[in-house]
Amino acid sequence: MKQEINIGILGLGTVGTGIARLLTENADLIARRVGTPLTIKRAADLEIEKDRGIRLAEGVLTTRAQDIIEDPEIDIVLELIGGQSAALELIHAAIDNGKHVVTANKALLAEKGIEIFQKAHDAGVNIAFEPSVGGCMPIVKTLREALVGNRIHSICGILNGTCNYILSKISAEGATFEDALAQAQAHGYAEANPGLDVDGIDTAHKLAILSALAYGMEFNFADIYMEGISGITPMDIEFAAQCGYQIKLLAITKYDETEDAAEVRVHPTMIPDANPLSKVDGTLNAVTIKGDAVGDMMLYGHGAGMMPTASAVLSDIADIARNILSGGGIRVPILSFQMSRIRKIAVRPIDEITTHYYFRFSALDNPGVLSKVSGILGEHGISIKSVHQIERPLNGGVPIFMLTHAAREGMVKSALAKIAALDVITDAPVLIRIEENKS
Repeated sequence: MKQEINIGILGLGTVGTGIARLLTENADLIARRVGTPLTIKRAADLEIEKDRGIRLAEGVLTTRAQDIIEDPEIDIVLELIGGQSAALELIHAAIDNGKHVVTANKALLAEKGIEIFQKAHDAGVNIAFEPSVGGCMPIVKTLREALVGNRIHSICGILNGTCNYILSKISAEGATFEDALAQAQAHGYAEANPGLDVDGIDTAHKLAILSALAYGMEFNFADIYMEGISGITPMDIEFAAQCGYQIKLLAITKYDETEDAAEVRVHPTMIPDANPLSKVDGTLNAVTIKGDAVGDMMLYGHGAGMMPTASAVLSDIADIARNILSGGGIRVPILSFQMSRIRKIAVRPIDEITTHYYFRFSALDNPGVLSKVSGILGEHGISIKSVHQIERPLNGGVPIFMLTHAAREGMVKSALAKIAALDVITDAPVLIRIEENKS
């Protein structure tokens, strides 16, 4: 049996520092659980003089990634530098040198995952990526191992703490999107340029990974419909609450076995108060999964942060270390399905989905306005569930709120375009999709 498993860390940022802390402070506990010590042999970063609050052995720190990639004694490489081109090059090099890899790089996996995983499979090395989705939530392990006997019907989740914090602030305080974003930036929850989070891109990267794991499909990031949260107003959230809903940025994927097609979409969504996701506030993440054997289940926890993410990285390291100690190769398929069984699955265009809707119109307070609007909706096969009008000015008109029964997105967009062209409508209509518990 190997006397120790040697680790090489590429990137000593927030997560890299967290994993170094866990591997040093909990070294004895980890060794007792894994069966042998896990040792940081080298750690590469451009800023090796920076005080990170941890003590590493002399000679561990280096500014050269190649010191890790080319070291024959290093068993597992942690890619924690982020970005795409340099990270991709380093992962390829690690695999070429026969090293197992752990990465938290969801953007890289969402766009280059099949290429990377096929290379690792052909080389007989493990590549693990639990920290790429959901922080400390073991969503990857759950899909790859715990639910191996289930047909996954759907996954729905809150996967971006920045957006969840902003929407929670708007809901709790009536803040505008701009003010809530400023608070998120002040607390360090949002970047100076927050587009990756608030435009839904980060969530879509994670959803591409979950869809591939759930259905055995090739990564489909380019096919994912994305819509961000910048258009959500306190008025929308207030009305949703009055009707028994909360608004969350959701990652939604559903698989239709009959048509062999998937829905894969990210957008603000109204969900009933009875849905447990509606209670997930602040920077927390949560995912619900529907399987044919388990029914509904939910995972909940911190989706980011130094130690929660480091915990997920360490779980991957431990899995690979145990494989090494047992003399095994790739014990669990990288994408849950055998690589030869990964295939293309059609992603249904957003215009073809059917769901419930919330509309907000700003209209002149004239007789017959509602009949014109409802008439156009009726012409497009859209059945109105309820209508509400308040006497609060909005962009030169008064707000009209509507909830609908299930309708087809393409017809909804066509109807809203006609309504927007009416001379009594004073602002662009607002659409928010609704996920009812039974949908």
